[in-house]
Amino acid sequence: MDHLQTPRILAPHLSNFQHKLVRILGKVVELRGETAVIDAGGNVDVILNRDCHLAVGHAVEVIGKVDGNLHVKVQAATDFGTNIDFNAVQAVVEATHRHREIFYDAD
Repeated sequence: MDHLQTPRILAPHLSNFQHKLVRILGKVVELRGETAVIDAGGNVDVILNRDCHLAVGHAVEVIGKVDGNLHVKVQAATDFGTNIDFNAVQAVVEATHRHREIFYDAD
């Protein structure tokens, strides 16, 4: 049975995941109508859908597809509030890539 994989990434990983579905957790730093900027180990431009309700200063987990311009087109977004340890997030992402065979298929 195939399961939809959403590897956890940060901004520096974007280029390795073009045209793939990913999961990225960052802090909302700017809202601009139908787009936003999140800080996930660097700024990431996200293209919002109408179900996104983001707040500047809040952590958000985005599941979306990385496009050719390294923007993430949001399919789902979850507000995680303001009490997130981003050092822990970074450690989890690094472990995910260090042991990727456990977390996702390389192709």
